[in-house]
Amino acid sequence: MAKTDFLTCLIFLLLSATFWGNLSANSPNITTDQSTLLVFKSHITQDPHNLLATNWSTCTSVCNWIGVTCGSRHHRVTALDLSSLDLTGTIPSQLGNLSFLSWLNIRDNSFHGSLPIELTRLYRLKYLNFGNNSFHGEIPPWFGYLAKLQSLFLDNNYLSGSTLLSILNLFSQVTNVFIV
Repeated sequence: MAKTDFLTCLIFLLLSATFWGNLSANSPNITTDQSTLLVFKSHITQDPHNLLATNWSTCTSVCNWIGVTCGSRHHRVTALDLSSLDLTGTIPSQLGNLSFLSWLNIRDNSFHGSLPIELTRLYRLKYLNFGNNSFHGEIPPWFGYLAKLQSLFLDNNYLSGSTLLSILNLFSQVTNVFIV
């Protein structure tokens, strides 16, 4: 009987380990953040100072990459500050996978294209600065889904639309909005 109980416990432990192992393998982690940032890097067409080309590598921990800050509690990417690096490129939809991101600053570069709706998955985002780039199109109304957003900078882009008033109504919690 003891042998049966032992085998039952062993089978239960193996099944549990398999279940929890599969669950954690499918859960986002720092590897997800690294993959996301490498996709972002692949959308950068000009890096004149070779900062990302030489530093953003799988040989180095993502938390040591230029412009990347990781939180000490969950060891996930919490801030991305690539401002004033003379970068040119587009924002890939995968950037929405940085689920712990609270600070995103790409001001004073030459990013262009439209802003992907997948950025609405950045529900922890408090600070967003896309100012002084070359984004075009309508100001996305989905900014209203970023409930924790406190500062939004879209100035000096080619964004248009009459959504300014609706954005301001959606952002009763936003203390800084610059869209000119």
